[in-house]
Amino acid sequence: MSTDSATAAATTYRPPAPRRRTGYAAVRPHLLSLGGLVVALAFLGPYVVMFLNTLRTSTDVKRTPPSFLPQEWQWDTYAQVLGDGRFVNWLATSLLVAFASTVIVLAVAIPAAYYTARFRFAGRGLFLFLVLVTQMFSPTALVVGIYRQFFELNMINTYGALIITNAAFNLAFAVWILHGFFGAIPDEVEEAARLDGCGKVATLLRIMLPLTLPGLVTATIFTFIAAWNEYVVALTLMVDDSRKPLTVGMRAYVTGYVQHWDQFFAAAVIAIVPVVILFAIIERHLVSGMTAGAVK
Repeated sequence: MSTDSATAAATTYRPPAPRRRTGYAAVRPHLLSLGGLVVALAFLGPYVVMFLNTLRTSTDVKRTPPSFLPQEWQWDTYAQVLGDGRFVNWLATSLLVAFASTVIVLAVAIPAAYYTARFRFAGRGLFLFLVLVTQMFSPTALVVGIYRQFFELNMINTYGALIITNAAFNLAFAVWILHGFFGAIPDEVEEAARLDGCGKVATLLRIMLPLTLPGLVTATIFTFIAAWNEYVVALTLMVDDSRKPLTVGMRAYVTGYVQHWDQFFAAAVIAIVPVVILFAIIERHLVSGMTAGAVK
């Protein structure tokens, strides 16, 4: 074929037009988007209502029938709550208990998960089974025994009782998830570290932990949230109003004698903020940690 013929053929060639979708195939993307929007609104709806209730007066919150937008706007609710010394104490207690519990869980779970994943020893399977069994018990079912135990130890109404309890009930989850991450690391990585002169502790800290960062982040966020949201044990063990965590203390805004619904909802909105901030900071690692191992 001559050059002119090839050029003419190239200029006259037209790629085939894409096939137009018809029927269900044409509307399917729009239906999926609409479905996703409906689900998002369903999840966000309660938070929107809760936020709007912080801008109403307490009388407006109890109005029947209720209205979506406040009929009486109130803009100083958050200032009232943040200026309440009781609320500041509750918030500080929740932060202290959640942070300390998370640190204890990671300090115990990391070496336990590493050793059970990388070494074989007698009773290893039984140990992991017992760790799994502890996940079957709820603090609610054991609250009487927990109270009795801390009463004998003279630890009722102490931060240590809450920290120990939250750490104990979240330790099993952290051990299991980190066990899976440590077990997925090839043996060659550990052997190379030993050849470079790293001992067991140095190998764990310098080699293994960076490779299990998604698992560490996942264990951290779940432990922190579980300790932050815990209610039943804190309600049972904490007597002094100034030592109660936020989940228990904020009940004081709505009692049989006092109903400050606007302040109650404002306290609930503020209680969400630390968890949202934590999620925003480590969301990328959290998603990868939860999906790790899904594909081989």
